Amino acid sequence: MIRITKRTDYGIVLLSTLAVSAGRRFSAPELAAESTVPLPMVSKILKELTRAGILASHRGVHGGYALARDPQEVSVHEVITALEGPIAMTECADEVPGVCDKEATCPVSSNWGRINRAIREALEEITLAQMSIPTRNLVTLGRGAVSAQS
Repeated sequence: MIRITKRTDYGIVLLSTLAVSAGRRFSAPELAAESTVPLPMVSKILKELTRAGILASHRGVHGGYALARDPQEVSVHEVITALEGPIAMTECADEVPGVCDKEATCPVSSNWGRINRAIREALEEITLAQMSIPTRNLVTLGRGAVSAQS
């Protein structure tokens, strides 16, 4: 089974909370309370997303965390990569040559590369803005077009 980690799932939940309240700054405890994600996990995720440039950290009395960019500009692919590293279905699809000793003679490695690219491209098309819309309100989700029911 192919799965993202709980940390990445939580990261997308936290980012969706921030996307819905774009422009507002949240402290780690506020985000933990709002999302029901444990505070130690929230703190770790926020640091990683800040390091990746997805979040901006602001110090001081009115400090906290906020999205560094518009939610339409942040892809799910970028979030997964920030929290888990490059997306690769198999070691040979990691786009780092020489990882697999069978790479030169493997009859399916090019197909794994094709599959990996398709998944990456699909995740690049889905934005944080789209992820922050509950699916029950979603009418269409395709190639950047998202509309919610009135």
